[in-house]
Amino acid sequence: MRSTLFIIISFLVALLAGYFITQYKPTIIFLGLLALVVFTISFINIEWGLYILIFSMLLSPEIMTGGTTGSSLGRGVTLRLEDFLLAVIGLSWFARNAVKKELGLFLKTPLNKAILFYALACILSTGFGTMTGRVEMKTGFLFVLKYIEYFIVFFMMVNHVRNADQIKRFLICLFLTCFIVSIIGMLQIPGGGRVSAPFEGEIGEPNTFGGYLLFIGIVAAGLLAKADNLKTKQIMAVLILCSIPPFLFTQSRTSYLALIPALMVLGFMTDRRLIILGVLIIGLMVSPLFLPSAVKNRILYTFNQPEAQGQIQIGEIRLDTSTSARLVSWKQAFQGWTQHPLLGHGVTGYGFVDAQFPRVLVETGILGFTAFCYLLFSIFKVTLNNLKKLKTPYFQGLGIGFFAASVGLVVHALGANTFIIVRIMEPFWFFAGIIVVMPAMERQQAEQAQEVVLRGKSLATGS
Repeated sequence: MRSTLFIIISFLVALLAGYFITQYKPTIIFLGLLALVVFTISFINIEWGLYILIFSMLLSPEIMTGGTTGSSLGRGVTLRLEDFLLAVIGLSWFARNAVKKELGLFLKTPLNKAILFYALACILSTGFGTMTGRVEMKTGFLFVLKYIEYFIVFFMMVNHVRNADQIKRFLICLFLTCFIVSIIGMLQIPGGGRVSAPFEGEIGEPNTFGGYLLFIGIVAAGLLAKADNLKTKQIMAVLILCSIPPFLFTQSRTSYLALIPALMVLGFMTDRRLIILGVLIIGLMVSPLFLPSAVKNRILYTFNQPEAQGQIQIGEIRLDTSTSARLVSWKQAFQGWTQHPLLGHGVTGYGFVDAQFPRVLVETGILGFTAFCYLLFSIFKVTLNNLKKLKTPYFQGLGIGFFAASVGLVVHALGANTFIIVRIMEPFWFFAGIIVVMPAMERQQAEQAQEVVLRGKSLATGS
């Protein structure tokens, strides 16, 4: 009976396989099989799915690049494998929660309200933009969906984490991914040009890679400063040293600028703040003596580019065309916002603006801009509140590093769309989820340790 059933199932599978092979391209078939495998793995154990997602963040290629009517990006829509995997894992997570209702869907956290407000603001502004013809429906829907997917990463983390050991396993994967891409970045340096993350396609995105390395590097520095385990300190030191060369050779001036406040905040929040801040200030002052010439030339290019059309001059200072274009786009974005001040033009409903804050303002209006600022404020607030509760040096270092790195990303967002870039936002929301649950995990760890001690005492007494 079993052999007959096996033959029938095999025959049906062969028929389906033959049909799909003749009807669809090999790439579509491969993606379909990959989606089925990842969905099944994530449904069985969501932790495995999260590991897959972590490694795909910086180690996945583009799978589709296409133009979009009315797009605000000016670069079309680029879909990466991690976008695809995030959607599949997210659907698997929803399905798993639907089957096992006791798991719960959205755990109550201090960030829920802020996330909801910002998501609703994006949906509302884009909906109105679509109805008025400012937003092309497909493009607006894709980008709003991407924003919401980042929040799904956060909720998957806070709903799934059950103990401190899980947190450490996730961190190992996150830091290992950074180590791998740092090595790949270093291998690009001898070839000349600006370093970018692997699998970026024909046109790399050094600014994105710089923001990612800044974020992970500062979090690692927080652990290096506070962790009481020598092995942890050594691993973080190696990771930071490996990330510095590719970070410098991204030649991302926005990332260089963001590094300064991130390091200052990190130094201020450590125990020996005066010593560390003094060393940082001296290091910044003497940095021109040992920085690579490519880095120094890139910084100086801001002010010494040969005279060209489109440059902005402030007094005696003439800014390069790239910086000037950003400042002009800020001004234009503000003027565009005044046309639709409450809800904005809708996500992707306005021309390309390569800076987060003016983009949020012009696309989602004062409503969305307020919600976005409230979301950032809530993240900083919950991080500081949790730092007051934490007693474990490891978790304290993680909280300090995340806070300082987030400050760096806010500055990075002055010259990039930092908070909508998948390769920065996926790790950011992973860490945000970890930060939110750390106090509960620490209490659980302390209770388990106390139970072990009490059990030991009772056994000693009984003997």
